Amino acid sequence: MMKSIIVSIVFFTLNVNLSFAQEQSSGAKNQSVKKELKKLIVYGSDTCHYCLDTKAYLKKNNIKFVYFDVDVDLNKQNEMVLKLQKAGIPLDAISLPIVDLGQQLIMNNVADFEGFLKQLNTKH
Repeated sequence: MMKSIIVSIVFFTLNVNLSFAQEQSSGAKNQSVKKELKKLIVYGSDTCHYCLDTKAYLKKNNIKFVYFDVDVDLNKQNEMVLKLQKAGIPLDAISLPIVDLGQQLIMNNVADFEGFLKQLNTKH
């Protein structure tokens, strides 16, 4: 009886330690995956020629990015709106595409679209 209790305790302890080690290992892996996945995020619309031109520019310059069509993906539209509000950007002043560089949101400046594109190249 005592032997089976000791074996159970040892088994439980090993199992807990193994689970904890796997959690730490997967946590480290998740952090490195998050770093790899951190890319430029472009919120736009496939009906917007500035958005299409921005995607083409990023591809041409081998800049990694993730693109979300906010006309189709309402969850990403909400995500974009929340980021704009958090940054203090009035929603009536937005112009697609909007690019999230992680620490900064850059919005298309229709008057200087080339300048907008150059910002994407120098910031990334």
